[in-house]
Amino acid sequence: MKREILISKWLDNDLNDQDLEAFKNLEDYDDLVKLSNNVKAFKADDYNASEELDRALKTIRENTTTHWFKPAVRVAAILAVCFSLYYYTTTLDTTISTDVAQKTTIELPDASIVSLNAKTVLSYNKKSWKDERDVELNGEAFFKVAKGSSFNVKTTSGTVTVYGTQFNVKQRNHYFEVICYEGIVGVTYNSQLTKLKAGDSFLIIDGKLIAKEKEASSTPSWLNNESQFKSLPYKEVLSEFERQYKVTFKLENIDINQLFTGSFAHNNIDIALKSITLPLHLTFSKTNNTVILKRE
Repeated sequence: MKREILISKWLDNDLNDQDLEAFKNLEDYDDLVKLSNNVKAFKADDYNASEELDRALKTIRENTTTHWFKPAVRVAAILAVCFSLYYYTTTLDTTISTDVAQKTTIELPDASIVSLNAKTVLSYNKKSWKDERDVELNGEAFFKVAKGSSFNVKTTSGTVTVYGTQFNVKQRNHYFEVICYEGIVGVTYNSQLTKLKAGDSFLIIDGKLIAKEKEASSTPSWLNNESQFKSLPYKEVLSEFERQYKVTFKLENIDINQLFTGSFAHNNIDIALKSITLPLHLTFSKTNNTVILKRE
């Protein structure tokens, strides 16, 4: 296979086993790999990777029979590969995710701080941040926005517009909640904008708007390793429990839509299970990662 085809397929991550062996046998294979690993050192904001790669490959085709020009051709090909990889990697979104029972905190390009709860995915694009400040969220996160900054938090349920504030967004299956702790946030749901001030909440469960009391705390409870619930369906409690502990619930004669008020800690599963079962007069048994709930 021609050398330029192998390089192109390598850039596209499209080498099969046979192609990969052929690519490794190129005499400058080590140089290509070494430079690609250090590609982040290059700066090329306005660089058109596709055009430069085509130009380098064209040079290779036109000079394959010219022995003395071979080193220059090799350099051109390597530089095209490196700048192409740089362009590709710098235009990718930055994605942060947490697993079950895991939390993390990150800093956005504008110095805003975001804390992610368990089983959450957040992504944004560093390169386009100055022009397009959008954050994609699937899960739950608490935002502490830098003064004077603004951006949009987009979820599959709705969009939260930031005006410099502190707020929590929770987007799960059939559940969408925004709580404003400081400043003002705008929540767009079904093309309708609702503005929240400190202490206000916006909650949608199964497509229905749920009225809530004023929020008295200054931060969400999960930041302190505790999940709190006020008159929420029991299924939401169980789902959150599964995200904080590596367990699956098996229910026997349990009404998952009954309302629950209470809390559970994230650092002791036995105490946590008692916290969510005793108020409803339920019993539980645990086998490996399965918890069976029964009514007394």
